[in-house]
Amino acid sequence: METLKIKKEAVAGTVESNDILITIGKGSGINIDLQSSVKKQFGRQIENAIKETLEELNITDVNVKAIDKGALDYVIKARTKTCIYRACKVENYEWSE
Repeated sequence: METLKIKKEAVAGTVESNDILITIGKGSGINIDLQSSVKKQFGRQIENAIKETLEELNITDVNVKAIDKGALDYVIKARTKTCIYRACKVENYEWSE
């Protein structure tokens, strides 16, 4: 896969129950602003799912805003990956299993 560069702000997801709204834009380092009613219990796990996805795609300079409504890890990772692809204007998607 080519090196991805964030070219614009992008959004993926919703604020519906069991989902997460991810907004990604250019940044310096990895900055995650998480809003969640379960942040105290699951905040670290949610942030780790986002960071793992960023690392998988070699994204190092990014601002992430996440509004969580009880999303499971696979939803968090899928929304993050979709948002990155949109922000980088990727047209050839490499989805993994």
